[in-house]
Amino acid sequence: MEEKVPETPTMHSFKEAESVTGPLLMKNVIIVFVIVALLGVGTGFVLSNISKTTGKQLISLSNPNITKGKIFGSNDMKVFKDSTEGRLEVGGVNGEGQYHLVRPGGDSQNVYLTSSLVDLSQFVGKKIKVWGETQKAQTAGWLMDVGKVEVL
Repeated sequence: MEEKVPETPTMHSFKEAESVTGPLLMKNVIIVFVIVALLGVGTGFVLSNISKTTGKQLISLSNPNITKGKIFGSNDMKVFKDSTEGRLEVGGVNGEGQYHLVRPGGDSQNVYLTSSLVDLSQFVGKKIKVWGETQKAQTAGWLMDVGKVEVL
């Protein structure tokens, strides 16, 4: 007696089941990308607002608020413990300092200034008091890295 083996097709048709790369998967990928983009934008917004409140504020080139009594720069008096006052002018001496304070007593009493924290160009021609750290100089009598400025 002969056994009958059920006939199974050698090839299967994939049209019966939906493929893995169909429209449903594409919609899910787009949704995931939109969510990731929104989270990235939201995180950037939050972090930028946090850094605004905790970062140090540098003086902008168009700051109209430079009036008598205003103080700009750092409050770290451990680093910026030296102070002096005078009228700020442009120019250093032999490549030391970008600005100098004119003080009574002539050129020998000038204090030559540099600063990476405060934009000193905003105070040119004004009488100011500066706090800073004295630097070693080759030719300047007194070279200071300014960290804080008060308009007098």
